[in-house]
Amino acid sequence: MALLQISEPGQSPEPHANQKKRAVGIDLGTTNSLVASVHDDRIEVLLDAQGRMLLPSVVQYSSDGVSIGHAAKSSAVNDPLNTIISVKRLMGRSYQDVVGGEELSANLPANKQDENFSYDFFERNDGVVAINTAQGPKTSVEVSADILSVLAERGRQALGGELEGVVITVPAYFDDAQRQATKDAARLAGLPVLRLLNEPTAAAVAYGLDQQNAGTIAVYDLGGGTFDVSLLRLSKGVFEVLATGGDSALGGDDFDRAIMLWLCEQLNIRHIPTPTVERHLLTLACELKESLSQNESHTVSYNDVSITLNREQLNGLIDPLIQQTTRACKRVIRDGGIDISDIDHVVMVGGSTRSLRVREKVSLFFDQEPLDNIDPDKVVAIGAAIQADVLVGNKPDSDMLLLDVLPLSLGLETMGGLVEKVINRNTTIPVVKAQEFTTFKDGQTAMSIHVVQGERELIADCRSLARFELQGIPPMVAGAAHIKVTFQVDADGLLNVSAMEKSTGVQASIVVKPSYGLDDDSITQMITDSFEHAQDDIVMRALREQQVEADRMIESLESALADNGRELLSNDEYQLLSNEISQLALLRDQGNAQDIKQLIEKISVDSEAFAAKRMDVSIKQALAGQSLDDISAE
Repeated sequence: MALLQISEPGQSPEPHANQKKRAVGIDLGTTNSLVASVHDDRIEVLLDAQGRMLLPSVVQYSSDGVSIGHAAKSSAVNDPLNTIISVKRLMGRSYQDVVGGEELSANLPANKQDENFSYDFFERNDGVVAINTAQGPKTSVEVSADILSVLAERGRQALGGELEGVVITVPAYFDDAQRQATKDAARLAGLPVLRLLNEPTAAAVAYGLDQQNAGTIAVYDLGGGTFDVSLLRLSKGVFEVLATGGDSALGGDDFDRAIMLWLCEQLNIRHIPTPTVERHLLTLACELKESLSQNESHTVSYNDVSITLNREQLNGLIDPLIQQTTRACKRVIRDGGIDISDIDHVVMVGGSTRSLRVREKVSLFFDQEPLDNIDPDKVVAIGAAIQADVLVGNKPDSDMLLLDVLPLSLGLETMGGLVEKVINRNTTIPVVKAQEFTTFKDGQTAMSIHVVQGERELIADCRSLARFELQGIPPMVAGAAHIKVTFQVDADGLLNVSAMEKSTGVQASIVVKPSYGLDDDSITQMITDSFEHAQDDIVMRALREQQVEADRMIESLESALADNGRELLSNDEYQLLSNEISQLALLRDQGNAQDIKQLIEKISVDSEAFAAKRMDVSIKQALAGQSLDDISAE
């Protein structure tokens, strides 16, 4: 009897063992986004119904509904307040970061402020920034989810069913908050995220550099709104990120803005009157930039005035911005601990690398011709698709392993406002590290855990990530408890911190999910500050450590004197220790680390006899009423 093979609607009639799981890679870009997949062993960038590869990362919220992509982009000039462009720059940032006071000047260059203020921002109760639109307040997560939904639908149409796995790329310098915001957007769009993958790493995978035996690769990624540079090392099948750097507020958008400001000078426009005029001028600037990648000069018209820009003039406008990228490259090479001559390949990524001037400057800096034979707009999505195909289980024999790194150190606050680093920056992730801490006071039954991020020695100079409490610690003398604090960072760079008292097993934990993040300028500034203030920090840390020791000695000795100092010491001995406590309290606030240390050591010597007498009293009290036979029996 012949057997019939039956398949359910929407399922393949092929045997299950041969079925390929549907997975895609998504490049969620600042200016444009796209999606790719591995289908029938071919890597394809998926097109829309009109045959277009790129989806502009633009969403318009009007009273008539929501439009996404090309239709929304065409509305940007006429409806700028409801048309959200470059939303990636808002991912993981708070209202204060974007529009408030000192945070704005710290996180945004001056030329970004006017651009962001063209929107009507709204602060939610949780501090997250939203944009008031005709459809109500919209957060960066919601806007990104709308973009992802369109890309996901392309994947479903091309692969013939629901997606079983998605890899989404992010800038290498995205911190916890920005990565979490990206995952939240994917979750809102109903996507099963396999992993967030650093964009430079995805680009290297797309070029097949992971198939080589070994090598060091620099990935120069200049997109519409962000710049990333990463050093990758391939060794024995392991792809490792040595160091990352960049600027989340630098890209082709800034080239457009520099050209726009030049246009304003030619047109004698001192102040741009409306967002509509600004958007029109930016459109003309983009036209000039793109044309000059092919032509020596180009002319645009504004209000019947013709203006011509040539390539030499363009170079003068954008060279300072390109120089910012090469400075970041220098820092990353230094952080990676290599020489520029050690770099085997340079990969160009991002639409802005089509600029002839960018290619020229990058070649000059790295002293080699970069790899650019894959369309720079496609390369990240292609690498993400390859990784998605592996992670979803379609290539069980693949030995591809990608390891990323932390951009900043993670640690805890200790006594005296000091930072104890648990995981250092540029540590490969995923990673788990644990460290033991103890109590400061006798009888302490709870401990406050303060998780911080940064490179400086003092809490005041680092960024607070989260706080939680470990309760139920058995009352013991100070220093007797053993508290194990574990930091776990997953492959997406998200942090989980747990604390456990070892003798009882009581524990507490927290997933670090801050409501806003640091941009690359802030991260770079924190690293730079750590170098510039290294000597001062060493001196200050030594002082704080001795101040903590002084506090410990003052508290314990005062308690001991109050307990039985009068009974065990002569008046002169009692007065000596009391005077030394007063001297130490004064020196603790006014002296230096070495003087405090010397006085602590002197008091330790002077109080040895008192400590011995107290020990004798304790032993006598413990043995009171017991016979020698009782003690021997024990």
